[in-house]
Amino acid sequence: MTNPAKPATSSVAGHGSADPAEIAKFSALADTWWALEGPFRPLHKFNPVRIAILKHRLAAHFSRDASLERPFEGLTLLDIGCGGGLIAEPMARLGFTVTGIDASEKNVKTAMNHAERMRLPITYRCAKPEDLEAENLGFEVVLALEVVEHVADRGLFLNSAAKPLKSGGFMALATLNRTMKSLLMAKIGAEYVVRWLPAGTHDWRAFVKPSELAHDLRSAGMAAPAFAGLSYNPLRDAWSETADLSVNYMAFAVKP
Repeated sequence: MTNPAKPATSSVAGHGSADPAEIAKFSALADTWWALEGPFRPLHKFNPVRIAILKHRLAAHFSRDASLERPFEGLTLLDIGCGGGLIAEPMARLGFTVTGIDASEKNVKTAMNHAERMRLPITYRCAKPEDLEAENLGFEVVLALEVVEHVADRGLFLNSAAKPLKSGGFMALATLNRTMKSLLMAKIGAEYVVRWLPAGTHDWRAFVKPSELAHDLRSAGMAAPAFAGLSYNPLRDAWSETADLSVNYMAFAVKP
């Protein structure tokens, strides 16, 4: 049995790498993070494949047995832009000691409340990655999933995200490529045709090409990243890993 969630510290986040308009947008949706048919339905749909990809990559990197129920006991993980805790909670169940941060106070409160109900010992804070720099924290893993396309300053964000990562640590990101295919599918299709997402969720101009993300990660002191695509099959209503990076993709980098 797990212990009840730890008390979390919280503070009001300023601007920095965060975009106030994006914070307000997601704060307005904070109560719906765990609604399976709500605005975050797409995240619930592809969360299983994202978790499977992360579990496989992290087990290989840390030489852990992925068949175990909690293969990552003893390792620490920072989930940046944690939202309502959709990734933080499964990572805690896999054995990580998890800290989740988000620039939205409402998101943090939603995540804290849900973790307490699930009796998961996750530490949540209202903070941006640059807010942690003076604390000399060290994590084996840093995650920033579906975040970089929403920040005001991607360079500052990635530099700050890399700093609390220990040498040899593993960073994983997930975002959207800036292609015509992603404009049609992830913006127009998802928001205005099938209405998977509320209109205005994404700004296609903020989508990030893999080459741009690789450049910014290297500038932040990370090794050249590896990539994996995520593809949706409408006939099966399911997501899977693919080599196609043209719409949704993940990036994985190690700190030397």
